[in-house]
Formats: sequence, structure tokens, C-alpha cells
Amino acid sequence: MRMIKKTIFLIFFFTGIIIISLFFLPSFFLPQKVTLYGGKLMGYWTGFCLNFFLSTKIIIKGRENIILNQKFFIASSHQSMFETFYLQTIFNSPIFILKKELLIIPLFGWYLKKIGSISITRNKISKSNLDFYENIFQAVSSSDRPIIIFPQGTRVLPNERPPFKKGASKIYEKLKISCQPVAINSGYVWPKTGISSSPKSITISILKPISANLPKEDFLKILENNIYSELNSLN
Repeated sequence: MRMIKKTIFLIFFFTGIIIISLFFLPSFFLPQKVTLYGGKLMGYWTGFCLNFFLSTKIIIKGRENIILNQKFFIASSHQSMFETFYLQTIFNSPIFILKKELLIIPLFGWYLKKIGSISITRNKISKSNLDFYENIFQAVSSSDRPIIIFPQGTRVLPNERPPFKKGASKIYEKLKISCQPVAINSGYVWPKTGISSSPKSITISILKPISANLPKEDFLKILENNIYSELNSLN
């Protein structure tokens, strides 16, 4: 029975994402803010499908910690596709930093380009990669939207604790703004290898901000410790 529910969930989820993408296709020729509504709708659709088909409750902790009235960037744990979609409903349409391969996906990749996502070619030195940090700085300087990074570098299994990538500390050093850490245990419901069969909730923990201007090495240690400590408490 659970397998049938998983299959139905995936069919309806991806069908909905495609329909939303098609519906907002004309917005590619309109101001960017119109396209951003499509991203929020995808986030709400994600939450609806998880709740309706898998009876998964989404719990949000720490809303009082959300940084207001100043520029900041988000650093989130990454276990699932869930956070890519759902965090758009909590924060102001974040600017995603993502692998360049995602931009070539029909419809979805076009959407990512339209909303101003910043791409990087993994494990390769290129001119675009050399301009990467400057592109991030320009994006933050010219917008009131926060950027979002996944310092683990890729989706990981719920019990994996890889060291955070040093690129996160370089971004922190370059931007000189506060960081909003977020811990999400989505992998217990929707791991990178499929759909799980046990947990009934996903918790999004919005942690206390890390202020600007710390030594970048100290920042990375604090960020990793805070996120992993929270994830361990959610297990």
C-alpha cells in the first residue's frame, strides 16, 4: 500500500510541476517578479502533495529567527528536492546557486535562468567559475532577495555528515552579511534515492543568525556545528 502511495505521490508531484511550468511559460516574457510567483506555487504544491498523498506534516521551527530588514544569505542542509521547492514559500524567493547542468533541463532550467539563479561548473576551472563570487556579490547588491547555498555541496543521506565545503566560507567572506542557517530533515521522508516508508513529518529549523565579519574559518565551523547539532536533535 505504501509503495502505491509513493508512486501516486511522484506522479502527481511531477505532473503538477510540469503544469505549473507550462502555465507560467508566458511569464518568461514578463517581469521577473511574475515568474517568481510560479516558484512559490511549486513550493506550496510540494507541501500539498506530501501532506495529501503521504500524510507528511511539515513543521517549521524558529520563524522568530528569520532576519528582517537587512541583507542576508541562507545556508541550508540538503537531503532532498524538498528544500529546493519549499524554502521559496518561507523566504523571499531566494536566488539559488546550483550546478550548471540543471539549466539545460527543458522548462525547469529555463525557469531557473529567468529567476536569476547563479550556476557553477563542478570540479572544473572555467571563466564562469572564476567570476562566480563576483556574480554572487552583484546579485546580492542589486536585489532584496537572499541567495541560498547548500554547503554540503549536494544531496546527502539523512545520517551522513560530510564536512561543509569551503566555498561557503568564501561566500560569507565576500558578502560581509549575516548568514541564516537552516536545518531540514527531509531525507527521512524523501531521500535522494526515492521515498521513505516511515517518518510522518519534515521539520524545518530556522536557526539563529550568524553575524557578519567573523574569520571565515570560524564561520564555517560554527555553521557546520549548528546545523549538524540541530539535525542530530531532530533524528
